[in-house]
Amino acid sequence: MSRADLLFPAEPTQRGIARELYALAKNQPIISPHGHIDPAILAEDTPFPDPAQLIICPDHYVTRMLLSQGVSPASLGVPTRTGEPYETDGRTIWRLFAEHWHLFRGTPSRLWLEETFANVFGVTTRLGPDTADEVYDAIAAKLAEPEFRPRALFERFNIEVLATTESPLDDLGRHAKLAADGWGGPGGRVITTFRPDNVVDMEFDGWAENVARLGEIAGEDTTTYSGYLAALRSRRQAFIAAGATSSDHGHLTARTVLLDEPEAAALFVRGLRGEATEGDAETFRAHMIVEFAKMSIEDGLVLQLHPGAVRNHNRWLYASHGRDVGGDIPQATEYVYNLMPLLEKYGNDPRLRVVLYTLDEDTFTRELAPLAGGYASLFLGAPWWFLDSPEVLRRYREAVTETAGFYNTAGFVDDTRAFCSIPVRHDVSRRIDAGFLARLVAEHRLPLDEAAETIVDLAYRLPKRIFKL
Repeated sequence: MSRADLLFPAEPTQRGIARELYALAKNQPIISPHGHIDPAILAEDTPFPDPAQLIICPDHYVTRMLLSQGVSPASLGVPTRTGEPYETDGRTIWRLFAEHWHLFRGTPSRLWLEETFANVFGVTTRLGPDTADEVYDAIAAKLAEPEFRPRALFERFNIEVLATTESPLDDLGRHAKLAADGWGGPGGRVITTFRPDNVVDMEFDGWAENVARLGEIAGEDTTTYSGYLAALRSRRQAFIAAGATSSDHGHLTARTVLLDEPEAAALFVRGLRGEATEGDAETFRAHMIVEFAKMSIEDGLVLQLHPGAVRNHNRWLYASHGRDVGGDIPQATEYVYNLMPLLEKYGNDPRLRVVLYTLDEDTFTRELAPLAGGYASLFLGAPWWFLDSPEVLRRYREAVTETAGFYNTAGFVDDTRAFCSIPVRHDVSRRIDAGFLARLVAEHRLPLDEAAETIVDLAYRLPKRIFKL
C-alpha cells in the first residue's frame, strides 16, 4: 500500500472511494478553532530554535511517554519550577529522544512526528539512535531558512484561522501586535480564546490572588460577587475586541447547577477567605458554567466545555515542572444529569452555542450523541487529547453519526502546542473521515456526491460556521 493511502481502508473498493473523497478535502484551508500555540511565535515571527526546543520540549505527548519509562522531563529540556537545572543542549535532548524512539511504536505521536518530519521538513530518514544526528541536522538546516519562520509556515500550512488560548489575566499584547501587523483582531487570521479557569476554579493555585488581579485589570471591585461578574464581562469584551469568537472551560466534571445570587455570593466570599471546601469549589465551577452560558447569549461567544481531566494527577511532576507537562489523567464523566440544569434553562435558546468535548469515549453513543441530537444549542467537539488518535476518530464517527448525524458535530480541533504538527493532525482527521464516508458509499448508504459535499463540510465549512469564523 502506498504512503499516499495512509489510514485509508485496506479493502480496495473503499480505498478507491476514500482517495476520491480525500482529494476534495486535502487542500481545504485549515480552521483551527481550539489550540494552545503561543501567540508570541507568530507575533514576533522569530526563527524557531533548535529541533529539540521546537519538537520535544513543549510536547507533553512526547515527554510523558518517556517519563513512563523513567526518563526525567528535566533531561528532555522541560523547565523546572524549583530552580533545579534542566538540559538546554538541543542535540543532547534529541539524542536521548532518539534512543527511546521505539517507545512510540503504534502511537499517534509517532504518526504525527513522522509525518511532520517528512511533510514539513522533507526528512524521510527513519529516526533511531544511529540516525539521530542526521535527522537533527537536516531539520536544523531547514529552520535556518526564511521559509521556515513561523509566518511563512503559517502561509504554507494553508491556515485560514488559528485560535490561541489566553487567560483573562493576559494583557493580550501579543494579539495587539498581530492586529497591528494585519494578522489579528476581529476576523483576523490569529485570534484569541477566553479561558477563565484560573479565576473560576477555587482549587487553582493562587485563585484569590488571581481574582484580585482580575479586578485590577478590569477596573472592578472583585471582592464582591457582582464586581467579579462585571470584571468577567469586561474581559470578555476585551477578548472579543481581540478577535475571540469562543470561550473555553476545562472543568473537572460536566456538572452545572443553578444558584441564586445570594447563594453564589456567599460561596464566592468563602472562597476568597480560604474557607471553601472541595465541594464548594465544584459547586462554584458548576454554577459559573451556567453564568457563562448566560454571558454567551449576551455577547455571542461560543462556549466550549472540556470536562473530565484530573489535573496534575502526577503530583511529583506538578511540583517539579508545573502544569500542562503531561501529569493529567482522564476520568469517567457523566453528562445527562450534570448538564440538565444548564439545558433546562438555556438548551433550546438558539442564541447559545455549546461545543461539548469528552475524555470518556464510552459516553459518545450513550450520552453525547443523543444530547447533541436533541438540543439546538449543543454540538459535539472532536475527540481530543487522549482520544485524538486514528482509532478513536474512526470510532467517534461510528458512534455518533447514527444519532447526531454529521451536522451536529463541530469539525476537528488539533488542541496542540506543537505548531508544526497542525497540518499533520488535520490531515489525519481528513483521511479518517474519507475512509468512513467511503464505507457508507460502498455500502450504498450515501451517494457519492453527498459524501463529497459532506467531507468538505467536515473539514472546512462546519468548524467555520459553528465557531463563528
